Amino acid sequence: MPENKSAVSTLIQEVLADPDLAHDDVFRRLLQAGLQDLVDAEASAVIGAGRYERTERRTNRRNGTRAKRLATTAGEVDLAIPKLRTGSFFPSLLSPRKRVDKALYAVICTAWIEGVSTRKVDDLVKALGNESGISKATVSRVCKDIDEGVHEFLSRPLDHTWFPYLFVDATYVDVRLGHRVVSQ
Repeated sequence: MPENKSAVSTLIQEVLADPDLAHDDVFRRLLQAGLQDLVDAEASAVIGAGRYERTERRTNRRNGTRAKRLATTAGEVDLAIPKLRTGSFFPSLLSPRKRVDKALYAVICTAWIEGVSTRKVDDLVKALGNESGISKATVSRVCKDIDEGVHEFLSRPLDHTWFPYLFVDATYVDVRLGHRVVSQ
């Protein structure tokens, strides 16, 4: 395959050339460029040839791209997923029909466990840099997964082994000792 210039290396050269570009958006742009490079590399491996390359191993051809927006803790990342002429392609590093990455998923889970309402979780996600936020239905779906995991944990069988325990009970009573009331 011919060697093409990586979007990540291009972005790094831009930042080195103009230090004013180094601001909060750089990490999101680096993440986007890195993910796009990985998606393009996987598509080239599936097709059997790089972009504009002609080889004997080619099994398919590119047929444009479709947009995929991914919400990450660094902000929203827009990726161009290549379409193929025959068959379909979806990169293995992304989950189909999911817009939220695992780190943001963990933030949503933690917020819900702490008792934050689904509407306030949307505000929290927007504050983390995802302009479009997250729907109440997505929060509910994430929380349903947590509920199922907790229910499964609480209802697991415990008869496979013996659990020794010590049961201690105590009663404290206020008593008068030498002109003072103390708890004993």
